[in-house]
Amino acid sequence: MTVRFGGVALRDRIRRRAPARVLLSPHAPDATEVSPIPTPKSSGPAKAHLLSWLRGLSASQLAELLTARADILRPSPPTSPGALRDRLLQDASVAQAVAQLTRPAQQAAEAAAALGARATEERLTALLDLSAAGSRQAAEGAVAQLRRLALMWPDEDGRLWLVPQLERAWPAPLGLGPAVADLLAERTHTELLEMTAAVGLPPQSGRTRRQEVLGAFLTDPAAVRPLAAGAPPEAARLLADRLRAGATPGTAETDGRDDRVPHDAPGLRWLLEHGLLMRTRHLPGPQLPAEVAAILRGDEWRAPFTPAPPAPDLVPVGEQEVTREAVAALTAFAGHAAAVLLECAARPPERLRSGSAGVGARELQRVARAARCGEAETGLILELAQEAGLLAREDNRFPVTGAYDAWAAGEPAQRVAVLLRAWWRMPARPSRVLDRDGRPVPPLAFRRPRRDYLVARRTLATAASRLPAGRGLRDDAGYAEMIAWYRPWVAQRDEDRVPFASLLAEARLLGVIARGALTPVGAALRSADEGELPRRLRELLPAARDTARLGSDLTAVVTGAPSARLERLLDTAADRESRGTASVWRFGPASVRRALDAGETAENLTRALTEIGGGPLPQPLAYLIDDTARQHGRVRVVGAACVLHAEDAALLRELLYHRGLAALGLRMLAPTVLVSRAPAADALAALRAAGYAPVEEAPDGTVRIERPERTRAEPVREGPAAVPRQRREARRPVRDREQELFRAVARLLESDDRDDDLIAYCAPQLSEEAVGCLRDALRRRRPVEIEYETETGERDVRPGVDLLMEAPFLLYSYPSRIGRGDTMRLAALRDVRPV
Repeated sequence: MTVRFGGVALRDRIRRRAPARVLLSPHAPDATEVSPIPTPKSSGPAKAHLLSWLRGLSASQLAELLTARADILRPSPPTSPGALRDRLLQDASVAQAVAQLTRPAQQAAEAAAALGARATEERLTALLDLSAAGSRQAAEGAVAQLRRLALMWPDEDGRLWLVPQLERAWPAPLGLGPAVADLLAERTHTELLEMTAAVGLPPQSGRTRRQEVLGAFLTDPAAVRPLAAGAPPEAARLLADRLRAGATPGTAETDGRDDRVPHDAPGLRWLLEHGLLMRTRHLPGPQLPAEVAAILRGDEWRAPFTPAPPAPDLVPVGEQEVTREAVAALTAFAGHAAAVLLECAARPPERLRSGSAGVGARELQRVARAARCGEAETGLILELAQEAGLLAREDNRFPVTGAYDAWAAGEPAQRVAVLLRAWWRMPARPSRVLDRDGRPVPPLAFRRPRRDYLVARRTLATAASRLPAGRGLRDDAGYAEMIAWYRPWVAQRDEDRVPFASLLAEARLLGVIARGALTPVGAALRSADEGELPRRLRELLPAARDTARLGSDLTAVVTGAPSARLERLLDTAADRESRGTASVWRFGPASVRRALDAGETAENLTRALTEIGGGPLPQPLAYLIDDTARQHGRVRVVGAACVLHAEDAALLRELLYHRGLAALGLRMLAPTVLVSRAPAADALAALRAAGYAPVEEAPDGTVRIERPERTRAEPVREGPAAVPRQRREARRPVRDREQELFRAVARLLESDDRDDDLIAYCAPQLSEEAVGCLRDALRRRRPVEIEYETETGERDVRPGVDLLMEAPFLLYSYPSRIGRGDTMRLAALRDVRPV
């Protein structure tokens, strides 16, 4: 079948779409947003046909529609087909539905937009290029997906209607520009006269007549093809370029290229004089008329159609290799996350005072340096911790919350599971986000939720799950192409110079993708079972270690992840040197003194280290603890701004004449007492820097224990990001969502007076005869005999019952008990018989 584009149809399409251009924007409160542009008057017929189509849907089709467009059930389900139609046409809801389209569905929608008023399923199928194997089935599936999402629907005559926002999404669908009639309407009398003479037509009197004659000429293949064939070489090349590029820069075929035509381009004047290109006030550059483009493309031209996802370059990978690499990535990430949040607990990151108010570059470098972690990974951990409720903003800093303590005390598998779930559900891309001006947004800064990030994350896992067993992708370009096929609208919003580079880097860092294949962790994230991810992580990640190998070189080595108790002990008494599959700490005089300052004694520290080491301490470590403990506390500092005293008078005389302590302004009051003009904190710091081991004494004479301050904040989220809708939906039990869907469909059927469909949907267990009997009883108010199943599972029969239906319940009462009614679920009915 040959599809031709008639001038009237294209003219109708251009005028219907002319009032506004809709762009899908990633900056939306809860999803991909559609810019608020008034709906043109011509959307009235589309609304009317949509309402008629909705009223013709069966109960199962309504349930399928409400499942696919679940956002319209919030804040409360629609109660009538009219309300359902209005919600389906809302900009934000349409944008969420469009984000679910695959490339075949997107291409089918663009072809339908190009056909305009002539769009039928037959013409649409004939326009698409179905030469590839399986194309016809894919085209049917694409149309079915558009219908399932209520983005396209047929009317009584078989015409296909597109939702207005999607119809206006393409400035020039399939690269077809404005219609000839619309372009000629903007020409002056002189221009029309000169164009008529240039193409060899007889002169006409009157503007309208000239437009009609020129319109007939430029829509006649027998006239346009010889005219184009006789064009000068420069004009022919320019026309061919415009034909390849499409009608308007920014179409699906020209994204990323500059197709502007210079005013002095060779051959441009000839094309303008002969009407093969025309200028318009509403679009940039000279436009190729739609009818001319269709003629020059030929009768055999078809709209592009990609029925199957691209075949990426695969390499063989073993399951054990994938699992091993995933375990290594998860182990390293777990250690780095513990270190970053430990630093945040000890010294919360400062918040920027200006701009987007996140964590600045200096603070990020400080935290990364303290945790021995890369800055990019540190930023990712901070974002995931905030999403998981482990970090929160408090005044001008980001301290940990009360949930951090339970998280830090958990096993590595539990810790990683919390952060992985946060990554899977967060409506943002934590590792690289750009603001509206194209500048990077710092970590923990306020940002608008982006549903396209959430969809891209899930699409990546879906694409990886469909790879053949034992195969992985050779490079990231394959995943980018697959994501672009499964979710083309999401791919158009990606901001990376290399498509989806930051998303793939996150997936590899978190052990979701390894060796180009989906890991068991990635498969667990996609699972509907909430317990699958923790169970899989417990299998992959070893339990936390409670023992360490203490060496004679004053090191402690822990293979695997240390437990919270072991990590706390070693962080207190030693300095950490490395993290990863094996963590290393090193003991020194300063670290042992730090443990003694925190209230430990030499005996307790030796006993604790002996327990974790599984035997006597190495001699150098035992000597280090004893020597440090022997010097610890020999000098005591009391805060009176301040007083130093000690039993050893010689030691105090040494301090008095120490050059490095001159800034303290020490003065001897007695052989065992010195005073200083510096505060106690400064005196402690100066003495420790000079190699001494003083302790601070309280006014009552007891030693003050120096423990790090524990700052905890309440997890508070601000703005549109507060408790994302997807997270609330995920927390709702599946049964509750099913019941809500059931009640919503029942209300829609009831409001539309479709008793048969309502009864069949709410009581599918009834036979056709029972459904007919119940319908007659409701309509004619006749008593019937009902058989139903009680809550205990027993069968009961009630004869002579008057019925009143209020879906999904059946209200009934006995004639002898007027004024008293009982409520029964339609699903509990087993039979209905006439009396």
